Amino acid sequence: MTDREALLYAIEPVLNAVRGVNIDDPNDALRLLNYYYPPNGHALTELRKLVRAGVEAGWLCDREANGVRYSRLSKPTDLITKPFSIDVVHMNDVVGPGHEHGLGEVDLCFPVSGEPLFDGRPPGWTVYPSGSWHEPTVTGGAMDILYFLPNGAIRFGPKA
Repeated sequence: MTDREALLYAIEPVLNAVRGVNIDDPNDALRLLNYYYPPNGHALTELRKLVRAGVEAGWLCDREANGVRYSRLSKPTDLITKPFSIDVVHMNDVVGPGHEHGLGEVDLCFPVSGEPLFDGRPPGWTVYPSGSWHEPTVTGGAMDILYFLPNGAIRFGPKA
């Protein structure tokens, strides 16, 4: 099994939980995701280690733009992750490009150094509903972030 396959295998049950929440009800989605996969629970601790190892090995987050390192782990058409795309991003005290989530976005944020916040929130889950827009911002340190995008729907650019 390749490192990529091992990571996808570890993500699969977590992604099943993401598939099961209503992204357009962020508060309820957060409640459920934190219940089934708490940020400091065993499953996410192991997932965090795999993500960090991939970033350190250079096969994850192997591209860079404006201080943001990133890579696409899977497309929305990939059998194991369908209908979600999964992007992995490493951010260290930086503001990323503004974008709109046509069908919503679920983020899983892992601290790497310092006491980082993602859009002012502590490490763990973040949920944005359909049609929302933001400039992803990490302050106070560094994070590895998994972005789960339904159908890969994202539009980069200014707020519409």
